[in-house]
Amino acid sequence: MKYATNFVVLLFSMLVGLLLAEFGARLVLNRSDYLGVGMVNDSILGATPSQTAKAGFDAWGFRNRGVPQTAEIVAVGDSHTFGNTARMDESWPYVLGKLANTSVYNMGMGGYGPNQYFYLSNSKALSLKPRMIVWGLYMGDDFENAYTITYGLDHWAYLRQQTGGNADFNIWQKPADTGWFKSARVWLSEHSIVYQLLFHGAWGGRIQGEAQIRNAAQLYPGEATSLSVPDKNILEAFRPKSMLVRLDQQSPAIQEGMRITFELLKQMNEICRQKDIQFVVVVIPIKEAVFSEYLEHNAKLPLTDVLDPLLENERLARAKTFKFLDDAGIAYVDPLPALKRSAEHELYARTAADMHPGKNGYKVIGETVFEAYKKYLPVTDQPEGMGVAK
Repeated sequence: MKYATNFVVLLFSMLVGLLLAEFGARLVLNRSDYLGVGMVNDSILGATPSQTAKAGFDAWGFRNRGVPQTAEIVAVGDSHTFGNTARMDESWPYVLGKLANTSVYNMGMGGYGPNQYFYLSNSKALSLKPRMIVWGLYMGDDFENAYTITYGLDHWAYLRQQTGGNADFNIWQKPADTGWFKSARVWLSEHSIVYQLLFHGAWGGRIQGEAQIRNAAQLYPGEATSLSVPDKNILEAFRPKSMLVRLDQQSPAIQEGMRITFELLKQMNEICRQKDIQFVVVVIPIKEAVFSEYLEHNAKLPLTDVLDPLLENERLARAKTFKFLDDAGIAYVDPLPALKRSAEHELYARTAADMHPGKNGYKVIGETVFEAYKKYLPVTDQPEGMGVAK
């Protein structure tokens, strides 16, 4: 009985200690830097932040300290705009705001695509009376997202041109058979800062992540590969297989997704023009494109049969995107040249499980967009990586 009582007291003390630690962490730390975003179904956006997520973010569920009455710039995008793998003040919209010394409202959300960007720009961004709206168009999956949302949700049926369809749009749905352990981990990742610090903290996470990068091909056989260029301080992992599917220029779904994306871009540009708002598109490249000079035609790497066609398809998609933007007179920013120049500076998350940029990568993107803000994208005297129709 004595041992049982001591054990219960020990468990109770540990529980109280963890609760106090969680309370203290929430007072000191920014919850949006650590907690995952829980999502609930939505008939227009596919999913929106849950009430729990809104308690950790702003009233609209986005990653800001609050919803302002007005904002000079509104950034709309997916997880690359949200700032996955980095702190809130390391996301590229925050970097842009700091450099420009102006207010930037970040409306980025993981899993969103052009349809959501369009809806959020009209339903929320315009209400902030911005002088500039910036879309972060991610080449990796935005075309696929445009297709699945358009053909998966009735609200977007007016954009459809193909017969049939009925795509599965719900990328946020958690698998039903994950088991209690996985479900508990997911719940803790969305509700406990202490859990995130203990198991995904900077020091332990980096050691584990770098080991993952070096052994990516073994950890994810047939799906991942690693690149090591010691004299250039480059150590990166890549998972190109799924990316090739999302950029396949021969796929009818991707072709349709590009058409839908371009149509929404054109409509948004016209809305902004009528309201005297500068509309800018940041064309965010896939990770493989940043390191293409080391990856392409490199027979020493696993998955070169996937990497080479991926890079070719990404180039084709970029060319089509830039031609559309030029023809439509839509201002755009291409961070790829600057990212390539900074390839030695650990631009991406130090893990083989997540291909998002880290703080250094977002800094480069933010600096490139800042050049657009300063010059407002004039036709002449453009910095490298920026363009607008003549």
